[in-house]
Amino acid sequence: MSNLHPLRIFCGSAHPELAVAIVQELNRPLGRCTTTRLPDSEIHVMIDELVRGDDVFIIQPCSEPVNDHLMELLLYVDAFRRASAHAINVVMPYFPYARQERMARGREAISAKVVATMLETMGVSRVIYVDIHAEATQGFFNIPVDPLSAMIVFAEYFRKLKLPDPVVVAPDVGRAKLAGRFASLLNLPLVMMHKRRMSVDRVETVAVVGDIEGKTPIVFDDIIAGGSILTQVEGLVAEGARPEVYLAITHPVLLPTVFKRLDAPHIKQLVVANTIPIPVEKRHPKIKVLSLAPLLAEAIERIHSGESMGPLLKHLG
Repeated sequence: MSNLHPLRIFCGSAHPELAVAIVQELNRPLGRCTTTRLPDSEIHVMIDELVRGDDVFIIQPCSEPVNDHLMELLLYVDAFRRASAHAINVVMPYFPYARQERMARGREAISAKVVATMLETMGVSRVIYVDIHAEATQGFFNIPVDPLSAMIVFAEYFRKLKLPDPVVVAPDVGRAKLAGRFASLLNLPLVMMHKRRMSVDRVETVAVVGDIEGKTPIVFDDIIAGGSILTQVEGLVAEGARPEVYLAITHPVLLPTVFKRLDAPHIKQLVVANTIPIPVEKRHPKIKVLSLAPLLAEAIERIHSGESMGPLLKHLG
């Protein structure tokens, strides 16, 4: 299908390495733009080439510092709109405030909804994100949203490992549906943990549902921040699982408490996606990073050419 509006790809300052990998997959140049942080901490953005009538994709995961990267993205959206871009598509592999998607108590903000409203109000045409914490977040938008998942990339990786008697493990009831899809993709049984939160950063497993005896656990989740899940999986080993636990977790937020917990002997490997950049000080020999550049590049190409996104979303049904 021909498209009269040229495809242009730009990125903010959050994750230029991912943007470069995506444009290399597409064999296209990365658009020129400049982000400047002013002495008073304000952010200034400038598009350094014409984009009138273009189909623009801007790549900007809103990882730490979350508010700076979100504000930078909103300013770019405004700049593209004022520069008469035909469409402004936001590729946001890591969606900010995704865990604040409901009112758990009275008088709380639904922050994920606030982010969706800002993007839509500023003139975004479409949003692409990866493994959102709550699927219902898609309903916060009145514009097209493509909810991609890293599980295809994870599944390919684990098939090659050929682990002894592997099972997919859901870390809690809320993740059971997501982990179940991953288990189906790998044609493996599903085990579920029931947890009890002991404090803000500590979780205890109170029950394991399913056959874990002698199995190699692959724990599947969307975000690893403080690493409470790393202490939670001790319960799997206590229930008879092999002391070689693998974790497939999409977004590596990786707060400082993670790294001491990663040193536990039963943690074999933490497999993450490159939705968020991992600086040198956060690298660890047990962390394996898989690239989503081919997946995101295919999504961009399909959207631009008007092809169905079905092949990239069918495993989420």
